[in-house]
Amino acid sequence: MTAEAASRKPFRWHIVVFLAPAVLVYTAIMILPLFGTLQLSLFRNAPGGQSFVGFDNFRTLFGDPNWSRGFWNALWNNVWFFIIHMLVQNPIGVLLAALLSSPKLRFSAFYRTAIFIPTILSFVIVGFAWKLILSPIWGVAPDLLDLVGLKSLFSPWLGKEEYALTALSLISVWQFVGIPMMLIYAALLSIPDEVIEAAECDGVTGMAQFWKIKLPLILPSIGIISVLTFVANFNAFDLIYSAQGALAGPNYSTDILGTFLYRAFFGFQLQVGDRNMGAAIATMMFLIILAGVCLYLFLIQTRLRRYQF
Repeated sequence: MTAEAASRKPFRWHIVVFLAPAVLVYTAIMILPLFGTLQLSLFRNAPGGQSFVGFDNFRTLFGDPNWSRGFWNALWNNVWFFIIHMLVQNPIGVLLAALLSSPKLRFSAFYRTAIFIPTILSFVIVGFAWKLILSPIWGVAPDLLDLVGLKSLFSPWLGKEEYALTALSLISVWQFVGIPMMLIYAALLSIPDEVIEAAECDGVTGMAQFWKIKLPLILPSIGIISVLTFVANFNAFDLIYSAQGALAGPNYSTDILGTFLYRAFFGFQLQVGDRNMGAAIATMMFLIILAGVCLYLFLIQTRLRRYQF
């Protein structure tokens, strides 16, 4: 019995002590509000207070044209917002990281800082500044295009339904391209020197070395960046609100799930807020994000593990 007791590992209380504050804070500001939102989506206002209605709010969201039209429009806009980030932001981030990781590049630290600075700017500043820049009345964009002889291409992009969402998506790409750049840059630096030296001994250098050696080794990092981009884009709200307002104009062409949720929950102008329907929309956002993350974890991440060291 003495030997058996001695062989047992003592319980590490210090782990509980150090993790407890973070767990308590995360539970207070994330877990409890999440369950509160899920609960609120199953109730509806009644003369005597809140009454349990089950999934009636979701039936209204998908069955009532006044709600379903706005929801599907916002969901499609959110998907397009995400696609542009995946096709523009992340490839540019990988390209910039590959260029900045080259030992022959001078002033690479300055370039990294300059590209990353927009990431720490406020959404309000970015939205307001770009709205001024692209203004056809007092903006500098027409004059800058005129300097290179392309003024004829200028258009009030934020004021046209067919261009507004794409323009805002590219503004968001400009602001956050520094995040995938830095993550990929760190992944490239973590590749062992022995692998690079072996590739050089085999005559694989330059772009061929990046495509054949480095890119397969950083695929797990690219996968993580992709799922982070998915979660961030389907939680987006600030840039659209600061640039186009709560109505996400023109004519709801830039409306995404975040702004649609804001108007439903808090109300806007003549629209009265309905917190139960807002909670139902928030629940659908949670389920969409959860489905995307699970798809990545179970179908994509398992296939990328073989590239990890």
